[in-house]
Parts: sequence; C-alpha cells; structure tokens
Amino acid sequence: MPAPLRLAFLGCGFITRVHSRNLRRLGRRHIVPSYASRDRARAEAYCARYGGAGSYAGYAAAIADPAIDAVVVAVPPAFHFDLTMRALEAGKHVLVEKPAFPLTAEYEAAAAARDRAKRVVLVGENDHYKPLAVELRRLLARGVIGDMVFAHFVTIARRFKTADDWRNDESIAGGDAFFEEGIHWLHFAGSLGPRIVRIEGIRPKPSERGGDRRAKSMMVAFQYDNSAAGALYYSREVPSLLKGMRQSKIFGRAGIITFESNGLFILARGRGLPRFVWPGITDFRGYRAMYRDFLGAIRTGGQPEMSLERAMEDQQLMDQVYASL
Repeated sequence: MPAPLRLAFLGCGFITRVHSRNLRRLGRRHIVPSYASRDRARAEAYCARYGGAGSYAGYAAAIADPAIDAVVVAVPPAFHFDLTMRALEAGKHVLVEKPAFPLTAEYEAAAAARDRAKRVVLVGENDHYKPLAVELRRLLARGVIGDMVFAHFVTIARRFKTADDWRNDESIAGGDAFFEEGIHWLHFAGSLGPRIVRIEGIRPKPSERGGDRRAKSMMVAFQYDNSAAGALYYSREVPSLLKGMRQSKIFGRAGIITFESNGLFILARGRGLPRFVWPGITDFRGYRAMYRDFLGAIRTGGQPEMSLERAMEDQQLMDQVYASL
C-alpha cells in the first residue's frame, strides 16, 4: 500500500473543521493531516482534536517542511493566490478552497506554476463530487427526461453573518455573498452535463439593516450549449423551511426531475417508471470523493476533475454575471 499523503492545513477555521471531520472518516492510512495557524495554540488545538501529526506556528513553516507533501489553502480568498504560489514553489501539491482566486489572470499564473512544479492543484469544489450531482449527471446522460428545456435552481436561506465576520470585507472575501459562496451553486448548475454559454445577473438592492452588510441575493439567467434555458435563485436573507430546504427542477420534453437543492432526494418522472432516488448520506457533501480524486491525481500524475482549468470556467462565468449588473 502506498504511504499516506502528509497534508498540512493552512488556516484553522470553520472550513478546516469540515474537511478534518471528513478526512477522519476517510482514514489515516490514506491522508495524515497537520495544522498551521498564525496562532500556535489554535493549531495545536486542531491537531489534538483531529488526530493530526503536527502543528505549525505560521503558514510558512508548514510550506517549508520537507515532511509535508501537500497543503490545503483554507484561509479567506484574498490570501489564496499568494499561499498557492508559495506552496507550488516549495514543491507541494495544493488543494485550494473555492473561490480559489478573485481574478482569471491568477488562475492562469497558478496553472503555469503548477506545470513548472509538476504538481497537482485541485480547487475545493466539493459540490462537484456530491452524490446529488453524480446522480443528476447520470440521469441527464441517460436521457430520462428527453431534450432539456428549462433548469430551475433554488438555494435560499436566512443565514446572516455577524458584523465582524471577514466576509463583510470584500477586499478579503473577494466579493459579495454570491461571489464567495454562490459560486458553488453556479458550478453545480453548470456541471450536470450541458455547459453554460451565456449568462447575466440581476441583483436586488442590498438591505442596509443589520450587521451583515453584504449584498446577499442574486438571480442569474443563462443558456446552455444544448439551447436549454436556466435560472439560479440565490439568497442568504430570505426565510426558508429548515433553514435552507428548497426544491429545484430540470424540465425536459419527456419528463421532469425534481430534487431537493442540497441533495436529500431526487424524483425523476420521464421515460420509464417514475423513480425516487435517495442519493445517500454517507458522503452527503462530497468531501471524501473530492479527497479521493486529489489523492488519485497525485499518485497517477493526472489532473483532478476540479482542476484549475475547470474552476477558471466558473470564474469566467462569474465575471460575466458581474459585468452584466
């Protein structure tokens, strides 16, 4: 059996907790984590909590350690590019959280650095790997609903950030709520088989009340390369059932696929008998599948599904959305 990948998290915040819980379920025989933070005590606490191999008082120390094979860039987006480039220059593989970079030019520079270093870079779009996305891709590829006509995606919840949250500072977050989190849903809408070729956004006037000062709602309309039309409704200020449960639909000339937006269920009515699909909760958010892809690409020398090039396509769509406002 190959030696486990020695992985260092750069940043010890919420998303590192999420990754670490999933890595623990994946097993130490595959990936052994370590933790780096500007606060040494915080790194030590994460190391103890998640069974890490070591801790570092700063990101530079983890990047410089020859015992580390790869890093996870898990800090706010404004710092992603610098840490990714430094890690590649040190010969490390990189998993960088999404949105990876605010600018398309930074994706291009990171891809060039990746190629020079002959290393793997995966952009942490876990939604690409979750069972819901995998099953929807399978159903559409099989033509269960015939020719696709419309796609209607809804992700609405009331989830305010506190006034001191770094996401309230666009210079750190890279943009508003749709840029920082909605990009996951934009990728989901464009990753089911047909590709988005035209897109524009409509953003309601932001609320001036409360501590969460970001623009928190966006509607985007788009057209796929199969001529189907789509719309994505995103908000983090509208009340919803169970703080986020919503239905989305894909309409075809032979049927309709209805699914809970987060992945709880799929109901497909079209060619053949109606089918109710429970995508599964074992890896509900797709993190373990994402890490398996990262590990597989490192061991084979190939490209992961969520490569820099694939993530750059999402960034280019995002650029078009904001240019249209």
